Amino acid sequence: MLVYPSAIDLSSRTLRHLSGLLAGHRRCIGSRWRRLTCGRQALLVMAHLRCGDTYARLAAGFRIGIATAYRYIREAVDLLAALAPTLEQAMETVRKKAYVILDGTVLPIDRIAADRPYYSGKKKHHGMNVQVLADPAGRLIWASDALPGAVHDLTAARTHGIPAALAALAADTIKCWADKAYQGAGPAVRVPFRGKNQRSWRRRHNRDHAKIRSLGERAMATLKCWRLLRKLRCSTTRITATVRAVVALELAA
Repeated sequence: MLVYPSAIDLSSRTLRHLSGLLAGHRRCIGSRWRRLTCGRQALLVMAHLRCGDTYARLAAGFRIGIATAYRYIREAVDLLAALAPTLEQAMETVRKKAYVILDGTVLPIDRIAADRPYYSGKKKHHGMNVQVLADPAGRLIWASDALPGAVHDLTAARTHGIPAALAALAADTIKCWADKAYQGAGPAVRVPFRGKNQRSWRRRHNRDHAKIRSLGERAMATLKCWRLLRKLRCSTTRITATVRAVVALELAA
C-alpha cells in the first residue's frame, strides 16, 4: 500500500494535550513498551477523529496492525470522553453566560432501512440525535449522549434533563434560546411563535429570535469539522464516547 504525508488542521497544543494524557495513562497502568510513542499515538487518534481515516489506512500509514490501531484509538477516545463536561458541570459554565443556545443535530450513520429506530424522519437518513449547548459567541459548551435518530429533539432534551437543569438556574435569569422543535420544554427555554399569517410584532420577534439562534450553528459546524462525525461507521454504542472525545479536545484547544 502506498503511503503519503498529509496534514491535520489542528494545533500542536491539541497534540501535546492528548500526548500528555496518554503518557499519564501509560504510567498509571504500568505500560512498558508500545509500538508507538505517546506523541505518535496521539497523532493517530487525531487523524482518525479529524480526518475520518479508516483503521486500515491508519494502520498502513503508521506501520502497525489494524487491531493495534483500533486498540490505540479506543483507548484514547475513552480517556478523552471521561474528561468531557457533564450536564451539571456545563450548568456552572452556563451560569456565567448572558444566555445560551440549545439545538440538536442528527449525526449520519451507516444503517439499513430495517433499522427504523435510527431513521430520522426530519433528516431523511439514519443517524444519532445529539443535543448541543452553545454560548452567545457560538462556542461549544456541552454535547449530550447520542440517542437514536428517530427521537424528537424535545424528547431528547427531556431525556437528558436539559430543561430541568436550565429551570434550576431561573433564579439567575439565565435565558436559553431554541427553535420551534422545543415548544413545550418549559419557561426556561424560549422558542419562536408558531403558525402562519402572524402579527407584525410576532414576525419581528421571530426574526430577532432566529438571529440569536443562528450563532448556535457555529457550535454545530465545530462538531462537523471533525470529519468522522459526518458519517459514522462504528457501533452505535461507541458514538457517545466519540462525540464526548471530540468535545473534550475542542474545549482543551
